[in-house]
Amino acid sequence: MSNYSVDVYNTKKEKVARVELDGRVFGAEIKPHLLHDMVRMQLAGRRSGTASVKNRAMVSGGGKKPWRQKGTGRARFGSSRSPLWRGGGVIFGPFPRDYSLHLNKKVKKAALRSALSSKVQEDKLVVVDRFDLTETKTGILAAMLRRLEIANAFIIDEANRHLELSARNLPFVKVLKPEGLNVHDILKYDKLVITRACLEKITRTLSA
Repeated sequence: MSNYSVDVYNTKKEKVARVELDGRVFGAEIKPHLLHDMVRMQLAGRRSGTASVKNRAMVSGGGKKPWRQKGTGRARFGSSRSPLWRGGGVIFGPFPRDYSLHLNKKVKKAALRSALSSKVQEDKLVVVDRFDLTETKTGILAAMLRRLEIANAFIIDEANRHLELSARNLPFVKVLKPEGLNVHDILKYDKLVITRACLEKITRTLSA
């Protein structure tokens, strides 16, 4: 768990400071099985689980035997609700269910530390002093990211409404508050961009 030091840039890509990263959070052992479990849990939780069909007990009809058992030359049938008939019930169809999985808090924190540490090792963590956006303009944000040489990024910033709205039209950029930090998005996007204030908040939360 060695500590790392990284440069802090402004949106003009000028170095304004240097911060030390807590080794407990950004220098942790990378555990692929925890990353896998966490991503699996996140994706499972997004499934609505509302797919549903009617089985033979739910469809209408079937109160009377269609024809007598023998003597007609036709196959034997006891109900028009048979899955073999048009309008009959469905065999082994889906029913509403909960796909969500559960992981305890200790595992979730360990997975986040692994994901953050992987970005540090790959040199894909960018610390920004702050995003000076006083209006909602996608072009302004796009220009800032170009200066930082970032095209694909997961940005963590504290309640910056202009930043969130400006990023909506950028297909490879996602903005969330520190509370929304998650393993799936850290791994999905190429660069992880964190403001200095959020870096301190994340460090306090995950080092506890």
